[in-house]
Amino acid sequence: MDILVIGAGVGGLAAARGLLAAGHRVRLYDQAPARRTGGKALLVWSNGNAVLDDLGVSLEGVGARIDRIDALTSGGRLRTSMDIAHATDRYGFPTQAVPRRYLLERLAEGLPDDIVHYGLACRSVTQDGGRVTATFADGSTATGDVLVGADGHHSVVRRTLWGDGTVRPATFGTWQGLSPIDIDITDTTRHLMISGREGACGLMPAGKGLLQWWFDVRRSPGDPRPAAPLAELRRRFGHWASPVPEVLAAATEDDLEFFGHHWNQVRKVWGEGRITLVGDAAHTMPPTLGQGANQTLEDAWVLGRELAEDGDDPEVRLRAYEKARYPHISLVSRLAKRNPANWRVPPLIARLVPETYQTAMLARFSNRLTAAAG
Repeated sequence: MDILVIGAGVGGLAAARGLLAAGHRVRLYDQAPARRTGGKALLVWSNGNAVLDDLGVSLEGVGARIDRIDALTSGGRLRTSMDIAHATDRYGFPTQAVPRRYLLERLAEGLPDDIVHYGLACRSVTQDGGRVTATFADGSTATGDVLVGADGHHSVVRRTLWGDGTVRPATFGTWQGLSPIDIDITDTTRHLMISGREGACGLMPAGKGLLQWWFDVRRSPGDPRPAAPLAELRRRFGHWASPVPEVLAAATEDDLEFFGHHWNQVRKVWGEGRITLVGDAAHTMPPTLGQGANQTLEDAWVLGRELAEDGDDPEVRLRAYEKARYPHISLVSRLAKRNPANWRVPPLIARLVPETYQTAMLARFSNRLTAAAG
């Protein structure tokens, strides 16, 4: 088939790899003038790394391996600890913190040079019989047999299918940075999650002396952003236990990037006809589980497997993909909406959670790991 993919981020590039391997012709369209080189680091869990391996993508040499996640109080007391190395041993794939630009580079490696058409913003999508047409801002069009919307949180393809108003703001927003901060944790395999009355802080080694750091603050839709956000973060979090003050002292305004948390109800059927969605276009959620990119990779993996099947109508295969993904992604989405990274569970209660709890949860989150276990 001739398959159009709208969006050339993590979801679009991963889908292209899977669909090409299944024998289809693929064209990607992205509104950016070139492949994005910005963005902060993201966490690729064992399930995401397993998908990347199937897609022929290696993260060797980039990012940092994460073997343990410790949750602390704002005063530095241990709430609970997660043994992430246990999941690595169980599934055979590590958890890694990787700057987004490196993940995009690895996903793009080996793809045909002309597969991505940059500088084309999709404005509408229509389908007629067995053909789907995308119309772009410059008036040009592209027509194929199937269209995949991988165009993210602000997806034009999703709005075509669902209408407006389906993605809603959540109750937190994140200020984040990725910068060289010379503190002990930067060169470890330990990820810290710190929470208190003022919000939450995450500190995650990202390789080559880089530290991914972020601060979650409660907010309401329409709240104005502070004129001096770094000064506000220092005022709010600067009294927390080490290493939070050290991170804030080393940070600069140029490091800061803000995004508000959003969420949409995952639908059992999120596509229509010969159109489907992957990633944030189908399931926007807060980043509190660190599963966003991983669930996007899971989408691409299942979509490629379903469209590799011979004989069935493409519409049947697309609905089978959505049906297969629904139990896993709906669970992840519901849990992410509860903002677990910002919970202030008392340490005595939190320590009742087994250190290997995340290993079992990853299987519940994942089509790929479940298929491997079966």
